[in-house]
Amino acid sequence: MTLFKSTLSISLITLVSRVSGLIREMLFAAYFGASSQTDAFFVAFRIPNLLRRLFAEGALSQAFIPVLSEVKTKKGKSACQLLSLKIFTVLFCLLASIVVLGVIFADYVVLAMSAGFQGNEATNDLSINLARLMFPYILFISLSALISGIQNTFSEFKLPAFIPVILNVAFITSIVLLAPVLDEPIYCLAIAVITGGTAQLTIQIWSLKRIGFFKDMRQNITLLLNSNFLDENVRKIVRIFIPATFAVSIAQISIIINTNIASRLETGSISWLSYADRIMEFPTALLGVALGTVLLPNLAEAWSAGKSQRISDLIDWGLKLVFFLALPISIIVYNLAVPLASVIFHYGAFSDYDLDKSAMAISAYSVGIVGLISVKIIAPGFYARQEIKIPVVVGILTLIITQVLNSILVPLYQHAGLAYAISIAACFNAALLLSILIRKNIYRPNNSWFMFVAKIIVGCIVVYLLSAYMSNVFDWKAMRTQPIERIFYFSVILMICLIAYLSVTRIIGINFKNLIKQ
Repeated sequence: MTLFKSTLSISLITLVSRVSGLIREMLFAAYFGASSQTDAFFVAFRIPNLLRRLFAEGALSQAFIPVLSEVKTKKGKSACQLLSLKIFTVLFCLLASIVVLGVIFADYVVLAMSAGFQGNEATNDLSINLARLMFPYILFISLSALISGIQNTFSEFKLPAFIPVILNVAFITSIVLLAPVLDEPIYCLAIAVITGGTAQLTIQIWSLKRIGFFKDMRQNITLLLNSNFLDENVRKIVRIFIPATFAVSIAQISIIINTNIASRLETGSISWLSYADRIMEFPTALLGVALGTVLLPNLAEAWSAGKSQRISDLIDWGLKLVFFLALPISIIVYNLAVPLASVIFHYGAFSDYDLDKSAMAISAYSVGIVGLISVKIIAPGFYARQEIKIPVVVGILTLIITQVLNSILVPLYQHAGLAYAISIAACFNAALLLSILIRKNIYRPNNSWFMFVAKIIVGCIVVYLLSAYMSNVFDWKAMRTQPIERIFYFSVILMICLIAYLSVTRIIGINFKNLIKQ
């Protein structure tokens, strides 16, 4: 399967995941709106999600997948099984300990995340209770992410991309069935998190049978018990994991600081930012995560085989695809923030005021779409080479810049200032990492880039003019009672913008079919 077909396959499955996620958010917004209770939930849910990104999807995958790919290339599947079993055991013990400590000290964790809640005892207590209920999720989802890394190494991308659908289904079911009958409906969300996480891990373990991973497992368990547990490969993963954890933790520290700042702003600020963040996950997952998932094992394999030109070609292909698709998307999201938020969130308890505030955050986040997606392509260029120090240093600089921007932008734009700061810093992060890849001769861009970007800009100007004009054609708030018409009109506007962009770029010389070939 070509890289584009693998990416497209993941993107289509991810699309199903994101559509189910949008249905989840529509129900969430309609039932709960944006209030102190939703602020409490988003803070509590952010805690296991931060740890998940830290231990599983971030640092561990960056350390684990390149080493596992190397073992697969040089020693075969049996050695991969043994290494995976060792890492699974280590991760389980580490995460189980963290869950126990998290439940015991949840009040201190919530305090670190949202000091602004201290003036509201009910919101603070609710957030602590929800955090205690959801802490075990970190164990389930992190082990599930580890298994996804194993599957990706063996070019199995579809099921890992589908796994988030299970959590979305758990949310939807819980909101529909449990929220109406619970004395405190917000607790149905914590129940959904735990049941969804359990189901995700169960399915992932079962899925390992498809790649024959349980073959000779009894023999490998015996080897595990009798062999040197901290062998060369485990030590190599640990050596990469520790600085990678620091690199990933920088981004998580930024999120903690931003959440803390938001907790001191107007009630609902955390919820408005969280709703906007859900919108941003759509393009970043469909393109950035899909490309990053496919590229990392391929880059790692190319590095193990000493194919430096292959590494450069892979990065070049990914970046061109990102620029071609992400630039117009960022413009469309920026100009159509109000229509977009109205179509997805503007129902039930979600007020006109919530719509305006969420749209402000969506526009602010859209500025960083290109940077957020590009870094998913650029960073694997370092991780595949098992080189972590540079992303750590750049991450520290990005954290500093984010907080400097917060001090300037939050007084001006309130909650949207936090989103602007993240977006600008994300673009800085991607640009600096890219310049280092070029300077170290890891990535060698060719001369076609100047004309390529110039043609994209022409197409983007057309998209900007169209989307800016059409965003004001309809009164989106007044169509609150006409959801079908609102969805239809938004879809038509979106299709017009996309068709116009593809047509203009095709006329001036960008052949999309040639672009996706790899």
